[in-house]
Amino acid sequence: MASYSNLLSILLISIFLLSVSQVSFSSLTEDDTEAQAQQLQVVKGPNRRLFAFVDCGNACAIRCGKHSRPNVCTRACGTCCQRCKCVPPGTHGNREMCGSCYTDMLTHGNKPKCP
Repeated sequence: MASYSNLLSILLISIFLLSVSQVSFSSLTEDDTEAQAQQLQVVKGPNRRLFAFVDCGNACAIRCGKHSRPNVCTRACGTCCQRCKCVPPGTHGNREMCGSCYTDMLTHGNKPKCP
């Protein structure tokens, strides 16, 4: 009988812990996830490769928002973002913040690919 009560106690504690973890996870709002995505973009150095998720669409829309050819810029930025998992902050410059992957990528005409 003692083992049955121990098993029941463990089961109840497990259910409680699962419900607490779901509540804390669901308490994140959409604004929190956007803020976290913005923080992931400005991570320097080799640790940036640890982050699998970068919202390339929104990041590239911001990056290419003031470009003279926004569609071309967004397409190139999307390619660079998918390969390097990083988009520099701002609309111009700061390319070194994404490391050598972003800065060293070239087009077929040996021009920098990433905006």
